[in-house]
Amino acid sequence: MKRENPTIEICPGITRRTVAHGNTMYQMLATLAAGSQMPAHSHPQEQIVHILEGKMRLIVEGVPHELSAGDSFYLASNVSHGVETLSATRVLDTFSPPRTDYLAVDEKVLPRRVCSSSASNKAAD
Repeated sequence: MKRENPTIEICPGITRRTVAHGNTMYQMLATLAAGSQMPAHSHPQEQIVHILEGKMRLIVEGVPHELSAGDSFYLASNVSHGVETLSATRVLDTFSPPRTDYLAVDEKVLPRRVCSSSASNKAAD
């Protein structure tokens, strides 16, 4: 059975869901409500922002960049950036190295599935 990753609110009107991750990469789907904002922040990961639908203003070190469906933008590590959402938007974000902070939150939120051999054997009886 495929495990569905949880949808986590990052800030009001903005959620994320882990899509995939490996040893050196992490990918998430972000959903941004029209008018939502993410304050300026930075992180040690490199990031590629790819707009799937909608329109947003990505503010990088104080410089605004309007992005819409099909646009991508590369952010180097530790570069200050924030977002103003101009219309309902979906973004595929890829990070390297992985966002271990996000993965840790996913693990805390996911329901635990415990299977024991004795429970499996009882079911077979």
